[in-house]
Amino acid sequence: MKIERDFHMVKGDGETSYAKNSRMQRRAILVTKPIVEKAIRGVCTDLQPQSMVIADLGCASTPNTLLFVSEAITTVCENTSNTVAACPMEVQFFLNDLPSNDFNYIFQSLEKSKQSTAQDCARRGLQPPPPHYVAGVPGSFYARLFPCNSVHLFHSSFSLMWLSQVPERLDGSMNEGNIHIAATTPPLVARLYRDQFETDFSRFLQMRCSELVPGGRMVLTILGRQRDEVVTAGGMTTALELLAQGMRTLVAEGRVDKEKLDSFNLPMYNPSADELKRLVKQSELLAISDIQLVETSWNPMDDDDSEPAEGGAGAEAAGRSISSSLRAVLESLIVSHFGDSILDELFAALARNITRHIKSEVEKTTLTIISLSLQEGIHRQ
Repeated sequence: MKIERDFHMVKGDGETSYAKNSRMQRRAILVTKPIVEKAIRGVCTDLQPQSMVIADLGCASTPNTLLFVSEAITTVCENTSNTVAACPMEVQFFLNDLPSNDFNYIFQSLEKSKQSTAQDCARRGLQPPPPHYVAGVPGSFYARLFPCNSVHLFHSSFSLMWLSQVPERLDGSMNEGNIHIAATTPPLVARLYRDQFETDFSRFLQMRCSELVPGGRMVLTILGRQRDEVVTAGGMTTALELLAQGMRTLVAEGRVDKEKLDSFNLPMYNPSADELKRLVKQSELLAISDIQLVETSWNPMDDDDSEPAEGGAGAEAAGRSISSSLRAVLESLIVSHFGDSILDELFAALARNITRHIKSEVEKTTLTIISLSLQEGIHRQ
């Protein structure tokens, strides 16, 4: 499995696409909105850039991407609504993801999003949106992406729990029957995952510190966990365990080789807030402006405006919704390892497993939102 080559959200806008199955990710952007607004206002006030550069890392390919762009533009309009400048500030957005990301979907939706943003500003009595430009930047955010001292604000949502690779020493049947960190995962495997995350996140911070202007900001929303124990990451951990359960069923039915399952491990780690704070401190370049833990439902339907179904029907609808959301994210990795013949059956089994679980227990998923600032005068290499 090569992450940069194989990993992408399901493309387009079909029923199984990420565009149609990313409501929980949208919820995270809305929850983070006040922190992003504060960071943008801080940049505008402290740095007063004539041309502000904002980068969204791990942007994927959904309306959520342009929702972030729209909210950033609206915040800029609010910040400049009472000022008159000879030359209005411009904003450059860079949208980053791996090369196989569906950037075309984003760009095809861009004009409609710009019109909606202009209408929103007019409705609220704000100045018209400033000149702003959107470009795609393919590449891993664990490498350099931008010139030194060029970006005022980095934003990333639901991306940094993804590792640059499956831990290098994790192979064979070390994590037998599992696809991630589960209750039966050996401590050594959990340590390998933790070590890989620490290496990746530290490198991420190093790269971004080189690219941020002095006084620049970062707002990162990461799917994390509340407790120190690595197996207690809430609803997402449960969903992955139930997916592994579905795979074990396919092994028992002879549809999947046991060795194939044992050699499949997802490149994901859900860090605790303490782990993040420790790694930021070790970077010696950044200061934490704010850190918040938010518990949210792992059921995408919980933010639906319609009346939720009750009892068994509600659990079945939630099972289908969570299964579809997980498929939109994981399909490319599963296909690269197992092929596509098991997809429909596997995620139908996952929907059934989740339905049974929800009838007996309801869990939350933890989002860690961390706001960072790069102070002036810091020596950077």
